Amino acid sequence: MDDYARHDATSLAKLVRDKKVKPIELVDAAIARIEAKNPELNAVIWTMFDRARETAKKKLPDGPFRGVPFLLKDILGEMEGVPTRQGSRLLPPVPSAQNAHLTDRFLKAGLIPLGKTNVPEYGLVATTESKLYGAARNPWNTAHSTGGSSGGSGAAVASGMVPVAHANDGGGSIRIPASCNGLVGMKPTRARTPLGPVIGDAMAGLVNELIVSKSVRDTALMLDCVAGAMPGDPYVAPPGPKSWLAASRKKPGKLRIAFARTKLGGGALHPDCVAAVEHAAQLCKDLGHKVEEASPPVSNDEMAEPFMALWTGGLAMIVDSVCKATGQKPGEENLERLTLGLYEAGQKITASQLFMAVAAIQHTARVVAAWHERYDVWLTPTLGAPPLELGAFDLDERDPVKGFAPMIDFVPFTALQNGTGQPAINVPLWWNESNLPIGTQFVGRFGEEALLLQLATQLEAAAPWKKRYRQVAG
Repeated sequence: MDDYARHDATSLAKLVRDKKVKPIELVDAAIARIEAKNPELNAVIWTMFDRARETAKKKLPDGPFRGVPFLLKDILGEMEGVPTRQGSRLLPPVPSAQNAHLTDRFLKAGLIPLGKTNVPEYGLVATTESKLYGAARNPWNTAHSTGGSSGGSGAAVASGMVPVAHANDGGGSIRIPASCNGLVGMKPTRARTPLGPVIGDAMAGLVNELIVSKSVRDTALMLDCVAGAMPGDPYVAPPGPKSWLAASRKKPGKLRIAFARTKLGGGALHPDCVAAVEHAAQLCKDLGHKVEEASPPVSNDEMAEPFMALWTGGLAMIVDSVCKATGQKPGEENLERLTLGLYEAGQKITASQLFMAVAAIQHTARVVAAWHERYDVWLTPTLGAPPLELGAFDLDERDPVKGFAPMIDFVPFTALQNGTGQPAINVPLWWNESNLPIGTQFVGRFGEEALLLQLATQLEAAAPWKKRYRQVAG
């Protein structure tokens, strides 16, 4: 188990199938790793080690990840008997009464949850620094942020605590921490994975779920385990291949790839991010793809207002629901100041404004879809700058416009795909001179995760990042 942290989930599962290790040995290795690394990183905020050990000793489902240690995110990912507080003091530590449908699928795949990962309050911001849990710290440099909102999951996987961890994405929350921590992180097509049984959709379809991982094959295989609608879902994604893993191994053919050196609307990016995207573009050229500089004819300014209407309106619904159930009133004693400001903005959104926001985002989706008739893939830096230092964002700013402006600048690309519903994947191809990961994002047409996985598999073979984890895992 000395090299436990160097394996991806697929490799660990094979060791179990080949009877070279037992699930309990993997669980014990993961627990030892969490106990050694978490005091410094604060990636895991809730543990259930005894329960995991008991599970590992029992007969496990014969899924593709049988016996592999796993962590659930403290947003969604409900598990019976385990509290889910979404990083908020407003939510009491009450054990969940049932599993989320996605959790059931993780369990059926043979994964063994060991705990919950750190998140910002309600997953609202691009860093993981809540008042309830404290800051998660980046394993590449602990003075820096892990990103958000799946920041705890990102730090846990990058540091070798577990090979894969649950993540979800309403404005970039899978891809942002994947970029900050040097991981693979795919936001699937809208409705590719279910949010039930309690939720139909979240924030008019902005939120999607999957994992962060060390390898493309882990992400593809996890889609095999969890993709597909559940009964009663409000809508479903287009049909996928029989096997995402098998599809990922096929050659994508010669692709037409557009890449961005600037933000939507022309704003400047950090030079490290420009270097990362130029490196990725050259790799794609070397692989035989046709690459040119271009971006969809939309701007962040036109997206900001409708997106924030859905974002703040969705938050207001969540906070009001919690207050109705618990008898509390929202205030600075139970909500962070920026959260409270966003909640107050959401309460002011009228039904008419909400439907206008949905219509505006749907219009943007049609504009982007038309642009993608010319290009198979859009390549961007995932972020506008390298991982920021902790404390870079003022989460005590109650004015949501002032509080969110720096985050929109830091995250100039990812929210667009939550609005359009398109799949997008962060691929870790570049580290700057400070040895901080700088991710690149590949965006595909609606329903075309398979194409992104094929391209990512090509890039992983051409510029493998596996050895990088030895630096950070120790």
